[in-house]
Amino acid sequence: MIKVGVNGYGVIGKRVAHAVTLQKDMKLVGVAKTKPDFNAMTALNKGHALYCAIPENMELFKQHKIEVSGTLEDLLKQVDVIVDATPGKVGATNKPLYEKFGVKAIFEGGEKADVAQCSFNAYCNYEEALNKDFVRVVSCNTTGLARTIGTLIKLGKLGKIRVVMIRRAADPVESDKGPINAIVPEIKVPSHHGPDLKTVLPNIDIVTMAAVVPTTIMHLHTVMIEVDGSFTKEDVIEAYKKMPRIKLIKSSMGFVSTAEVMEYARSLGRYMGDLYEIPVWEDTINISKNELYYVQAVHQESDVIPENIDAIRAVMGFENAQKSIKMTDQSLGIG
Repeated sequence: MIKVGVNGYGVIGKRVAHAVTLQKDMKLVGVAKTKPDFNAMTALNKGHALYCAIPENMELFKQHKIEVSGTLEDLLKQVDVIVDATPGKVGATNKPLYEKFGVKAIFEGGEKADVAQCSFNAYCNYEEALNKDFVRVVSCNTTGLARTIGTLIKLGKLGKIRVVMIRRAADPVESDKGPINAIVPEIKVPSHHGPDLKTVLPNIDIVTMAAVVPTTIMHLHTVMIEVDGSFTKEDVIEAYKKMPRIKLIKSSMGFVSTAEVMEYARSLGRYMGDLYEIPVWEDTINISKNELYYVQAVHQESDVIPENIDAIRAVMGFENAQKSIKMTDQSLGIG
């Protein structure tokens, strides 16, 4: 059994912790929180051992009558792998502590790539993460692009890749963030997403641009790729159908916006109403004059969760990528 801890129990941390409990080869030792709040109570209600990430805050937990099993250091003494699901850039400050306790760590996409020995996507570079001490799962947007573009690479040669990203302003729980009545362009061109994708697909030619809009439920990508004529629209559709972590959808079935996509996701009955797969509108897939077009969406709260589980196995030396992916997918009901 791989003994796993989760540092941070917010949007990503609570989902990773739940996913770990579903794995037959993993044990969730506990989760760490900086302060007593409803997320801390949720962790206890789910039966997770709770640890205090900031020792000075132990008294706060006692005041709120929230039982903790010790400090983050106590948790690190018991685990093989810690998943750092703390807010962006905090993970890098935690790294020396993980090194001190000789614990392998999985970081999230909010950290810079140099926090880890490699960035990670299960379908693109699983083998690169084998037995590493520090691995970074790329961001939600990068994960979405890695799955669809990584699938296309197996069909034929790709030329220039251009992506326009319409990004959600905040996660649903983040009431203090995001534009209320504005569209905010990302002024830096290219945006950081293209370089991030090259950390797992280094040989692609990609430029990304982005804007933030007043929505909380999903990101939307419009993708344009030069292709070599060796495959057809039908080949793309068939390849995406065979990829469990991609879900083809059609407007004729009522999927006319991200709202319907997430309503469908909630109806699946998964934990938190999540959609781990990347939905691609089949209607939008087209090849014209050696250029491929399609539109996809990303549920930013959950698409990286299966990647975290596969990354845990990779750093622990589980060599069979396809077997790990299958195990993860079956446990989460993917495909």
